Amino acid sequence: MRRRAGLAIAGAAVLAWGEWLNWRWSQALVGSIGGASEAVVVLGYRNPQSTANFINRWRVRTGIRSVATDGARGTLVIFSGGATGSSAAEAQLMADYAKSVLGFDGTVLLEDQSATTWENISNVIPLLEDVDRIKIASQPAHALKARAYLRRQRPDLAERLVRADDYRPGEWMIGKPLLALYRLWTLRGLKAEERKVLL
Repeated sequence: MRRRAGLAIAGAAVLAWGEWLNWRWSQALVGSIGGASEAVVVLGYRNPQSTANFINRWRVRTGIRSVATDGARGTLVIFSGGATGSSAAEAQLMADYAKSVLGFDGTVLLEDQSATTWENISNVIPLLEDVDRIKIASQPAHALKARAYLRRQRPDLAERLVRADDYRPGEWMIGKPLLALYRLWTLRGLKAEERKVLL
């Protein structure tokens, strides 16, 4: 009985750790700047098939619900991601999903050349120059990495970063500890001052 109780407590602690870390990442390197216009940048994930895969569908939903969180006028949704192999670009697959499945009818732009997160940010910068606020939609740690990259490439634009609706309590709860471990490993390349926001 004690062993079961101990395992249950350990399991609850691991789930709580995953929740807390993802929440913390969603809050990092963002401000609370106002403004009439915003861009939501939705980052693509490897997608060799002809329709948006599970992760890209989740990222699109995150991007679309980020538009709705405060109802900013003039919101622009930018889907970013190039082709994997011979399939269509991730950006196009995500846009198709947003329009045909989610019924999104807002303003959409495609950035369809990127193969890495660094390139995602580099290639969307020209599309961000005229907006007041910038949201980056992905899993919380991946979005944090992208925000750090924007700070490196264009610190002036990084001052316009605000939080996307990328963290919700209980969403992906079972997978969050594993995602957190993986993302801690992938975030190890951030600079010392950027790493301060990780824990």
